[in-house]
Amino acid sequence: MGLLENKTAIITGATRGIGKGIAMEFAKQGANVAFTYSSSVEAANALEAELTAFGVKAKGYQSNAADFDAAQTLAADVLKEFGTIDVLINNAGITKDNLLMRISEDDFDKVIEVNLKSVFNLTKAVIRPMMKQRAGSIINMSSVVGVQGNAGQTNYAASKAGMLGFTKSVALELGSRNIRCNAIAPGFIETEMTAKLDEAVVDGWRQGIPLKRGGQPEDIANACVFLASDMSAYITGQTLNVDGGMITA
Repeated sequence: MGLLENKTAIITGATRGIGKGIAMEFAKQGANVAFTYSSSVEAANALEAELTAFGVKAKGYQSNAADFDAAQTLAADVLKEFGTIDVLINNAGITKDNLLMRISEDDFDKVIEVNLKSVFNLTKAVIRPMMKQRAGSIINMSSVVGVQGNAGQTNYAASKAGMLGFTKSVALELGSRNIRCNAIAPGFIETEMTAKLDEAVVDGWRQGIPLKRGGQPEDIANACVFLASDMSAYITGQTLNVDGGMITA
């Protein structure tokens, strides 16, 4: 028996990186997975096949999480197709890094829209079905950068820190309905994005981490399984740093 047997999870931005790692682990743990993607139909079809191989139901939805109406439609479609929405993982995110002096208004707005507004859109879309069920777990993918800031990422840091305040407020509002809301703050996770970086630079980062390695998508996925499952039934409003010890305060 998997820890997420018979639960249905919506995971946004799941065709690569951390999102894909979460989707795979959830399917292994028995969850049915509805996932969103922005553009690659091919990657979505491939992921669908990989997930259903675990004997669960899986379906990809091309959906823009930053669009309010699209989020409402997605939740309605998933409810119709899967019957319940037990877990929401707000994972979709982008970066447009630059020093504040050089960030354009559009670069700021886009990052806030995709990273933070999407959390509002989707959380609002799933809370009604979750309230009806009197159960649900919402997990927001923040970042070590949202917890302590980072030069050259004011837009990204603001979006990821905003998630933390949102998470705590939702936990306070919906706790009486048995809906939990927590955030995960990943540190340096090795994905397709980081594979493009200079190896010497990446190694320098690894040396600065107490555990002396970058994290893998599975490391984040395991934390998500814990927060989505009944193992964390008494945990809400928290931020879990999954960062190899980068932040200890």
